[in-house]
Amino acid sequence: MEIILPDEVYQVISKFIKADFKIYLVGGVVRDILLKRAHKDWDLTTSATPEQILELFPDGFYNNQFGTVGIKLSDVSSQTSTAQILEITTMRKEGVYEDSRHPTEVSWTKDIEEDLARRDFTINAMAMELSESGKPTLVDPFKGQGDLKMKLIRAVGEADKRFQEDALRMMRAVRFSSQLNFDIEEKTFVSIKENAKLIQNISWERIRDELFKILESDNFYEGIITLKEIGLLEYLLPEVTRCFGIVQEGPKHDRIYDIGEHLLLSLKFCPSKDPLVRLACLVHDIGKLDTFRKDAQGNVTFYGHETVGARLVKETGKRLRLSSKQIEKLHALVRWHMFTVSEHQTDSAIRRFIKNVGYENIDDMMAVRVGDRLGGGTMTETSWRTEEFKKRIEEVMTKPFSISDLKINGSEVMEILQIKPGPRIGEILNELFQEVLEKPEKNNKEYLTGQVIKLST
Repeated sequence: MEIILPDEVYQVISKFIKADFKIYLVGGVVRDILLKRAHKDWDLTTSATPEQILELFPDGFYNNQFGTVGIKLSDVSSQTSTAQILEITTMRKEGVYEDSRHPTEVSWTKDIEEDLARRDFTINAMAMELSESGKPTLVDPFKGQGDLKMKLIRAVGEADKRFQEDALRMMRAVRFSSQLNFDIEEKTFVSIKENAKLIQNISWERIRDELFKILESDNFYEGIITLKEIGLLEYLLPEVTRCFGIVQEGPKHDRIYDIGEHLLLSLKFCPSKDPLVRLACLVHDIGKLDTFRKDAQGNVTFYGHETVGARLVKETGKRLRLSSKQIEKLHALVRWHMFTVSEHQTDSAIRRFIKNVGYENIDDMMAVRVGDRLGGGTMTETSWRTEEFKKRIEEVMTKPFSISDLKINGSEVMEILQIKPGPRIGEILNELFQEVLEKPEKNNKEYLTGQVIKLST
């Protein structure tokens, strides 16, 4: 096997080889090369200590306890202006982990098998020793190549020990399973179930990153199903797992389904590739548990669940350390997912929908509707009313639908009325907007100026 390395990376490797240091490609890049998958990161490990690496590359930087030195590739070759960082880590072995995250002690080793023994899964515990010839030698002490062929995610050594060292590895097992369409080996699967509660020791930032990688994988639905089966979902998204066993039933309902199952199926049928929109599909009905009611005829209702659910997803977003913009979008997709589509809707009703959801979120809102619809058992992903609704949205977008579209602004209102800035300015603009929302033809400077004077009296 011959590996074609970028020139800049090859120059770095050559320096190590000429200095008589061992250097290896390691981890995910080896796995991807063997699977003939695209890869962009060149993870390298070496027998050189961090200090020896810095002697070879004085412009490198090193400020961590794990032996990783960063080298700017643009400093290696004048052929590139890209300031990409190549990370090279000294081979190491680790002491006891006491917090399900960090080893108490790290020491260097010149034995590649010792370095590979501390890694998470066999398919990530392979290395390729590099030489001047460009032909690598595969190092595979834990039979990762065999697991690649069998499409298995298997922990290196004792699974319990690996997950107790770093509990996030349990989510990584599910993530690799989703990305590669592999099964989790039985003993590894059982170990995750037995150690699932350790995920509580992991920061929400790290959990969020792994969750989103699962949600953006090709097998995102299967990934979430696995998280549930393996016992992790109840710690990650308890607002979802509590919905299982809540059934909408009664004489008025054609279909009887479990709300938790509906959420999973809504995720399954979500047409968007955006992990945040997929998350919205997964949580869009979490307000149903708190709004569960049964009427005199035995019909279960969830009136107002979208409002309650929207409040709950704000807490979900904060817990997952989402950005304010992401939380705002998640909130909008849940709060307004029960929007009505009718051929009788007025332009002003459609403008209110656009204003509530945000024009930039319209397509994502429609994706949530598709997931909700198919996840509820409807056989078609859309209806003629929905398609007409989409057309109407495009039509009314040529007309004003926000205060900033008014032909008069706050400064002009203050000048007309000779008043200083204050809440009254916003109140006047909002009253004007509500009038224009109903009758867009009134959005002209002359008319609005007259209305400002009337509103001031």
